[in-house]
Amino acid sequence: MRLAKDRISVGLDIGNADIKLVKLKASAGKLTLQDFALEPIAGDPAGALKRITQAHGITKVNTSVAGLAVILRYVNFPRMDGKELSQALKFEAAKHIPFSVDDVSIDSYILKNDLSDNKMLVLLVAVKKDFLKQRLALIEAAGLKPTVVDTDSVALINMFNYDYSIESDNSIKKAVALINIGAADTNLNIVEGGIPRLSRDIHIAGNNFTQKIADVLSLDFKAAESLKLNPDKEKLPSISSALESALANLANEIRISFDYYESQNASSVGKILLSGGSSNFVGLKDMLVNLLGIEVEIWDPLKNIEIASSVDAEQLKSLSSRFVVSLGLALR
Repeated sequence: MRLAKDRISVGLDIGNADIKLVKLKASAGKLTLQDFALEPIAGDPAGALKRITQAHGITKVNTSVAGLAVILRYVNFPRMDGKELSQALKFEAAKHIPFSVDDVSIDSYILKNDLSDNKMLVLLVAVKKDFLKQRLALIEAAGLKPTVVDTDSVALINMFNYDYSIESDNSIKKAVALINIGAADTNLNIVEGGIPRLSRDIHIAGNNFTQKIADVLSLDFKAAESLKLNPDKEKLPSISSALESALANLANEIRISFDYYESQNASSVGKILLSGGSSNFVGLKDMLVNLLGIEVEIWDPLKNIEIASSVDAEQLKSLSSRFVVSLGLALR
């Protein structure tokens, strides 16, 4: 009898402020995190990527794209099989994306094929070719081979479906919002019954919070960022006050998304799972609860993943909410 080989997969998340990397080993039905890295970009993504590549000895990666050049749509198509969808995709996509179909790379996935009126629910993804070409060139220049190019949203959804089981967790039987707050953008996805229903990027995120602190406390951006991440007790009231308006704007955009989802579906959002590098500053979770009136939980993406003895588990767990996208990518 031949034994199945262990499988190693690397997830590489290139954000606006830093690059996150995780290495997972799949063996005997379990996942083990064998390595991780968090490298600040500091205006030089190529340099940061090369440092990670050299320090961690990787060659093949699963990576992702996000932002204004990436469009996700959840669309009801006439029911058809995968081959027919591939043939009709370019024509159907033209009805739903704001770019010329000649300027984008398009992909799709059938989420449900048993809707009424002979319809099916399809996830439609379009990425501007120029943006994708630039991202691939950046990765390949660092000596890496991209084996999968996903989107941040899909990586988050995959991670959620790995972490949570509807059968075992009653709290997620309602729709759940996955909110990943990065430096420049907040990525919002609504998942119901394991199936994504809405994805959106909101252009209010960590940098907006930092700038508010800088303005109110008359600090430069770097000092304000440091204070946001490590606030002292004396300045915490001033920091919270500074964040109120930016966070209220973010909460308003989240509420608009929830209202739209709820107008299109029979269920309401019952829970928020919060992640991202800008999700952990003191008081943010409680402020979102007060503004939205919904349960908010800090997402622990490591709940079903073992950590190798060679890994600094304490440091990893303190940073774990930053690695949700890269972990979702490594699952591929």
